[in-house]
Amino acid sequence: MTKPVYAAAAVQVAAPPEQVFALVTDWPRHREWMFMTSARLVGERTLEAYTGVGPIGFLDTMTITCWEPPELMLVTHTGRFVRGRGAIRVRPHDGGSRVVWAEELEPPFGVLGRFLWPVARPVALALLRRSLRKLATLATRDLPA
Repeated sequence: MTKPVYAAAAVQVAAPPEQVFALVTDWPRHREWMFMTSARLVGERTLEAYTGVGPIGFLDTMTITCWEPPELMLVTHTGRFVRGRGAIRVRPHDGGSRVVWAEELEPPFGVLGRFLWPVARPVALALLRRSLRKLATLATRDLPA
């Protein structure tokens, strides 16, 4: 097994944690905020997320290992391409919420993936941040009048 790689990002959201967590875990709505990704629940605690365009992409299968609404969801990535652990934590902060998304993953392609991580990491972080900014915008837009 290759040493895992780590990426995390956070965002402030002007919406209450309950609303933010509900949006994060509304699987069909993932395509609205998560970069090029659609998700669906396929079992009681099993998710599938497809990232890509048409046939060019990858399937990320996950098992939910911790479910503590409206604060925490932990997953284990079990797919062929994405393996490791992920977490999304939502906490009250400054009249809204703070969302932290963290991933500890085994790089794909073994040693080659580990070697390429310094180049891939800035891209992965930029996409995490972009997705979280879109989540924040969407959650704020969905606030009741």
